[in-house]
Amino acid sequence: MITFMRDMKIVIDDKIPFIRGVFEPFAEVLYLPGGKIGKEHLRSAGCLLTRTRTRCNRDLLEGTGVKFIGTATIGFDHIDVDWCHENGITWTNAPGCNSGGVAQYITAALHESARKHRFELKDKTLGIIGVGHVGEKVEKIARELGMQVILNDPPRERAEGSANFTNLPVLLQQSDIITVHVPLNKEGTDKTLHMIGSEFLEQLKPGSVLINASRGDVLDEDAVLKYKSPVTRHLSLVTRNFSLILDVWPHEPDINRELLDLTDIATPHIAGYSVEGKYNATKKMVESVSDFFHLDMPPLAPLTKDGMVMTQNGPLAPYDIMEDDRRLRESPETFEQQRNNYPQRWEYSSRG
Repeated sequence: MITFMRDMKIVIDDKIPFIRGVFEPFAEVLYLPGGKIGKEHLRSAGCLLTRTRTRCNRDLLEGTGVKFIGTATIGFDHIDVDWCHENGITWTNAPGCNSGGVAQYITAALHESARKHRFELKDKTLGIIGVGHVGEKVEKIARELGMQVILNDPPRERAEGSANFTNLPVLLQQSDIITVHVPLNKEGTDKTLHMIGSEFLEQLKPGSVLINASRGDVLDEDAVLKYKSPVTRHLSLVTRNFSLILDVWPHEPDINRELLDLTDIATPHIAGYSVEGKYNATKKMVESVSDFFHLDMPPLAPLTKDGMVMTQNGPLAPYDIMEDDRRLRESPETFEQQRNNYPQRWEYSSRG
């Protein structure tokens, strides 16, 4: 086992939590804002640990010493995976790391929608598009709330058969609430780029609620503005009659104020920003770097609260989603600051 990576540097996004001091015994470490990491910082670096604000592509990486990239996120569309593969750079993400946090967010959004629009969740049908780590947890919660659930996941349907899945048009027509949990695929059979576009919106059940906490560019901003804007005279009120809840946005962090004004609930890409979600992502990065570089590293210290080790098998804790909504509406220009300085939000009310 290697105990110190001589003459090697690790560059780390300075907003990744729980990571300061972890690698210092093993290598030179440089912390920088994700959007400020440049080629000049990576020339002598063998490892880059980042989040979505760093575009890991040829422009950034060519001519550097980077051999391993870890992103402390579920999504990895900020990484040019083909170029990395062709140039011998290994990368990893943290799938499922924040699924509990996103499930907590969706639960809060469901309850707030029911309160605002005066309906009972047990009387509604929830359509889940994308049934991976997050979608499965949302499905479980929805069934516990007494909701009917419809699932859409073409890759899983191809692998498992169609018995448990519904095609997208039927889901859109039958669901009272729709929540989207898909990766951003820019091309191919399972393309999700601008999936929430004109054709999608035309099939929505009137009065439905649409939640996107996946990736910003899954939503076609122009199409949504067309269908939601009160100045769109040639569309019927019925066509425009759906509620929109957004945590992710095209063009982050410079979000469209008109789109913001058309939402029921708006938050600054923090659905998965629970303490546990951040911890899980960092833990995955530490383990991945240790494995790749054959380091004899101790595991990340356990997550604690009030001196007690946290377990992740308790009920989701209450979460005031409207406080996040209020902050964003009051100051949308500070989107990135709100995200980077997000207050502690714990997922679970039980401790062990």
